[in-house]
Amino acid sequence: MAASVYIESSVPSAYVTPRTDSASRHRRDSTIEWWDQQRPAYELWSSDTTIAELREGQWPGQQQALSLIADLPRLSVTDEVVAVARRYVRERVVPADLGGDAMHLAAACVHEMDFLLTWNIRHLANPNKLDHLTVINRRLSLLTPRIVTPEMLWKEDF
Repeated sequence: MAASVYIESSVPSAYVTPRTDSASRHRRDSTIEWWDQQRPAYELWSSDTTIAELREGQWPGQQQALSLIADLPRLSVTDEVVAVARRYVRERVVPADLGGDAMHLAAACVHEMDFLLTWNIRHLANPNKLDHLTVINRRLSLLTPRIVTPEMLWKEDF
């Protein structure tokens, strides 16, 4: 069985970004390469939280970003997911003003995803936050997915 990967909004956003600074180009190129070459090796999931974030405002590439994940199965945003997200905010795993990050983490943890794929290094794929998240999840009897960027989630042969 393929490992499960929860895709949060920074990944499809990076795939379509028109930004030309070196960091944005790197994220775009890495994301496109992962999506084209590695995606088939995994079972991908998204959520209504990801869709809602991608629908916010109007921006270049928005429809393409939405279409990338349109056919992915979605994790349910249950009462448990919401409660866990609130706990992450209360325990300062994520900043209070970033409810989306809390919801992404909670969905991935409650639904026992193997990986959470993100470009959000500051609030999600931050090794300095992993121990804190793991402690909270142990108290909640939840597993902690591996939180990685596309360039970190790579299989040589599949």
